[in-house]
Amino acid sequence: MTGDAPISASVKLSNTWSSLVDAVGVTDFGDQAVVVPLAVGIALIFALSGWRRGALAWTAAIGSTLGLILFLKLRFFACDHLLTEARPGNPSGHTAAAAAVYGGLLATAMRSIWNIKRWALPFTVAIAVFLAVVIGASRLILDLHSMGEVVVGGTIGVVGALSFVMLAGPPLRGVRMLRVVAIGLLIVFMLHGFRITAEAAIKSAATNLWPFPECI
Repeated sequence: MTGDAPISASVKLSNTWSSLVDAVGVTDFGDQAVVVPLAVGIALIFALSGWRRGALAWTAAIGSTLGLILFLKLRFFACDHLLTEARPGNPSGHTAAAAAVYGGLLATAMRSIWNIKRWALPFTVAIAVFLAVVIGASRLILDLHSMGEVVVGGTIGVVGALSFVMLAGPPLRGVRMLRVVAIGLLIVFMLHGFRITAEAAIKSAATNLWPFPECI
């Protein structure tokens, strides 16, 4: 019986390590090194395909999502000493970016395949929420964010995806969304595993870039 404890501890450690490795692989899909080039590439594809409304809507919705996350992170790092623990101040950028970019793109692709005009918005919300849950769970497993910070990031991302779908409307017939998705997947899998230490850069720049004399 004395030999069971080390074996049990070894199995538990192995399972924990496996879950962490899986979480790292999942969370990397939301890293800025992957999401930002993907977002820029999709905007260019929409523009070059002649879908100007889609390109403008994508730029506005995704740009606003990432911009809001940046603003809130700057606020957090500049003012974290004044925030109470009950207030989630550092929203999950990975969760927001994944929900907005992947959610908006997949929802539009599905909309181009099936005639789901009436269900376009609920369908978008469902996809974006699912992605937010998956990426958000990986951030929690890695202990990089609290539940509140993941929820805030996910909410911002879902609103970003929904805003794009509402502003863009149905894609033009000349825009082959399956090809767009295929190119997007190629970009994702080429860059998956690369990471940008954006959090550290934002933290170091927060004191110099925060535009308000007081933390509001």
